[in-house]
Amino acid sequence: MKLFWTETAKEDLLSIKRYISQDNPVAAKQWIGRLRQRARNALDAPFSGRKVPELSKDEIRELIEGNYRIVYQVCKDHVAVLTVFESHRLLPADKIQS
Repeated sequence: MKLFWTETAKEDLLSIKRYISQDNPVAAKQWIGRLRQRARNALDAPFSGRKVPELSKDEIRELIEGNYRIVYQVCKDHVAVLTVFESHRLLPADKIQS
């Protein structure tokens, strides 16, 4: 099984990195590393993440890392990270294709 990052998820990481870098570039790099590693962990047990409450679809799951939600889709031969955003927010409707 492989891990893929959608363009949206890549842009999310870049945005997070830029924001944190304003105060602490070293911390920004560490946070991005943590988020990437947490997403890689989904490959070991893809259905271990909880179902995204806003969607209730079996194949759309999420992992929490610090204050961030990593939303991913479990497919037959890969896991696709769909978006990464702050955990106090609801899933933005425009981030997930139906």
